[in-house]
Amino acid sequence: MTALCRFCSTPLQHVFADLGMSPLSNRFVGAGELDKGETFYPLKTWVCDTCLLVQLEQFETPADIFQDYLYFSSYSTSWLEHARRYVDMITQRQQLDASSFVIELASNDGYLLQYFKAKHIPALGIEPAENVASVARGKGIETISEFFGVALADELVAQRRQADLLLGNNVLAHVPDLNDFVAGMKRVLKTTGIITMEFPHLLNLMQQVQFDTIYHEHFSYFSLHTVSRVFAHHGLRIFDVELQATHGGSLRIYACHADNTRYVDAPRLAQILQQEASAGLHTLPAYLAFSTSVERCKRSLLTFLIAAKEQGKSVVGYGAPAKGNTLLNYCGVRSDLLEYTVDVSPYKQGKFLPGVHIPIYAPERLYITRPDYILILPWNLRDEIMQQVAIARAWGCRFVVPIPTVQVLA
Repeated sequence: MTALCRFCSTPLQHVFADLGMSPLSNRFVGAGELDKGETFYPLKTWVCDTCLLVQLEQFETPADIFQDYLYFSSYSTSWLEHARRYVDMITQRQQLDASSFVIELASNDGYLLQYFKAKHIPALGIEPAENVASVARGKGIETISEFFGVALADELVAQRRQADLLLGNNVLAHVPDLNDFVAGMKRVLKTTGIITMEFPHLLNLMQQVQFDTIYHEHFSYFSLHTVSRVFAHHGLRIFDVELQATHGGSLRIYACHADNTRYVDAPRLAQILQQEASAGLHTLPAYLAFSTSVERCKRSLLTFLIAAKEQGKSVVGYGAPAKGNTLLNYCGVRSDLLEYTVDVSPYKQGKFLPGVHIPIYAPERLYITRPDYILILPWNLRDEIMQQVAIARAWGCRFVVPIPTVQVLA
């Protein structure tokens, strides 16, 4: 049966990238589960020839994916700083105060709302993963543990809890029912309110070959061109956009109700749309050529790892991010080529990466085994990570970044 586009319902016929079969990227394996089976799903992305939305088919429900989520935003110091700067900026820009109301969608462990709380600005988090939401509540941040959509939006409207500021960072891609989610945002936003959303920019994904950001909980991949169509369809208007360095290059969009005349379209909108058009994102051929770049990246990583092994060098990983699990499963990299990886999150330590079963340790193991190379799996945090383990250079260790092609850094 042919899948339909999750936005415009056009039958999907064109493959953007086929990464084979892969387990859920955040379903880490316990030591007692290593001799048990794992479920693998097709990791094939499609591009709609009508709206040009890049997307995955849905194989698991969000409830199953997020029932015991192991990503806690507060473990990245650079991400915390990004959140703090955002709160300072948006508070001033929108003149938010104790009479305002902020709602964050996919609020995780309260990494961002804690800064609104410190400013005494009322805020509500909506986070479907109960184990993560409970951490936010422990910080004194009101958090609803439900999936957001029209139904929850209507409940909040009935309670007179509409948002002056509605925000979401890296959530839009995680939504299987895109139309329900955006329609819900329209309802819960005050007539004078604004929305800000951050998400990885498809232009960067394509130009930097960031195929490892494709995984089963990321249902959609957005250009400004396509996300503008989605919002307009639901009576919302994007009036400004900013480029962000996070996650390998992201967009932060600003939106309001379509009939809100207070906000004039910023010149940056036309500029970024033109950049996308110049890169071919407004027509189909550029999307169909992406797979060739993905295959080249795979060969580059395998060539490096095999050569290091033949030379008797040891290679280990840093981080256990979802993107790393996509990369290693697609490339077929197991512990014979990557001995282990480390992660600062205690929730991941002692577990094994899904599919490839590479063990995860605390970062202190690096200083015991003194590897020759450290492969940085969350390459978007490479500066932060290289600073954290800078002492590794003392024994001659070098850092490796796999995307868009292997780079060995001093």
